[in-house]
Amino acid sequence: MKIGDCDILILPGYAGSEDGHWQARWAERLSTGRIVEQDDWHHPDAPAWRARIVAAVSEAERPVLLIAHSLGVVAAVQAAPDFPPGVVRGAILVAFPDVETTPNLPASVTAFAPVPRDPLPFPSLVVASRNDPYCAYERAEDFAFSWGAVVVDAGESGHINVASGHGPWPEGLMRLAGFMKNL
Repeated sequence: MKIGDCDILILPGYAGSEDGHWQARWAERLSTGRIVEQDDWHHPDAPAWRARIVAAVSEAERPVLLIAHSLGVVAAVQAAPDFPPGVVRGAILVAFPDVETTPNLPASVTAFAPVPRDPLPFPSLVVASRNDPYCAYERAEDFAFSWGAVVVDAGESGHINVASGHGPWPEGLMRLAGFMKNL
């Protein structure tokens, strides 16, 4: 699959994707990419986030590729059973946050728990860091396996965001190209 053959829906996490974040850059750079906007990035509402993602997938004019980061991963996995069958062709899920066990997360974030463990109905790639402050690597790997996802070990990459030095994230673009080649 090529970029022009699909609608790329970019799903940011808590607080959205600030200027310089790789998701914001990709939304500008990828011709068919767009961020699925939420009403309030700083006070996420799980049902509202899921509904917005389902609506975006349902309104897509081409096959869909999801690119989710952080809390966007959880929302995407929770929304997956409500997607129209066959529309989502794949998902890249980056820096899954463990909303079930990570201490000191805002209540609006932990309200996304529990996270489903059902297999996803489309190919997926989970990119996980060994030193993500919001999820132990083994926990991300465990969820990925339950979803039927391929796990990419990103090494010590923090939360794969601007704060961890991942503004443009060229390695991510290479992963995206390789993943799309097999869809």
